[in-house]
Amino acid sequence: MTDNNEQGWERKVLEEIAFQGLQENRRRRRWSIFFRALGFLYAGIVIALMWSSSHRDGKVDGPGGAAGQYTAVVQLIGTIGPSQEIKAEDVIPALRSAFEAKGAKAIVLRINSPGGSPVQAGLINDEIRRLRAKYPGKPVYAVVEDVCASGGYYIAVAADKIFVDKASIVGSIGVRMDGFGFTGTMEKLGVERRSITAGENKAFLDPFQPQNPKHVEFAKSMLAEIHQQFIDVVRQGRGKRLKETPEMFSGLFWSGATSIQMGLADGLGSVDSVARDVVKADEIRDFTQRENFAERFAKRFGASLSTGLSEGVERVGLN
Repeated sequence: MTDNNEQGWERKVLEEIAFQGLQENRRRRRWSIFFRALGFLYAGIVIALMWSSSHRDGKVDGPGGAAGQYTAVVQLIGTIGPSQEIKAEDVIPALRSAFEAKGAKAIVLRINSPGGSPVQAGLINDEIRRLRAKYPGKPVYAVVEDVCASGGYYIAVAADKIFVDKASIVGSIGVRMDGFGFTGTMEKLGVERRSITAGENKAFLDPFQPQNPKHVEFAKSMLAEIHQQFIDVVRQGRGKRLKETPEMFSGLFWSGATSIQMGLADGLGSVDSVARDVVKADEIRDFTQRENFAERFAKRFGASLSTGLSEGVERVGLN
């Protein structure tokens, strides 16, 4: 009787081990199929991404592109910065495509921006001027919608002419550096700041320490230098059309109607009216570089895939 009980117990253990082995093999197969499917999906996204990149608006002239002329539009909507809506790495390729397109009679910059990085704005301004010199037969017009301030105007002055709405906000030719000071708050909370540096100016404008007059003067000097660069670009772009006043470069901004009187802009107009009445090419083609669905999905998918892979490896037992 004891032998039978022992044999039954051993049989149950062996059956349990075999069952667990089968379950583990099934899990491995499921994960293997899952990761293969992910691989095929990712490959499909990459192929779609490559295809869509080569067939974006403006990349290739469509039917009648070589014969029928049109107005090429590059949109600059949002804040300017390397990680913002408007960045040189997106705008410059779009500009080049627009200038190189055989059917593009002129380029219109549709601008609606409060400004941002002077570096990114400067890179775009430089490229517009370079392309204008390379393609002298293709004029560039900036069309302002709600706002064209600071860095947005920095870009606009690279155009041959600037058109605005009478209620547009134009100007803000100035430079700023923002920050906060927490010294009073720290004293109330009884928090002590401990900062160890090598280099007497390494803790430049540290918000947790009282302002250093030397640092403030240095910052003002740097801002004045960048401000002068901005002023020079405006004067270069607008030339004799500017009716300079003491307040023009003070950082103030004006309505579109007033900006025309000041020489900051040339006239009233929209993208459609400029294409129709100025360029004389009613058809509008958008050359703006945008992330399409495949690109957005690929970025999000890539981030989630890396997390999923690490979790999957643990579950499958490959580590």
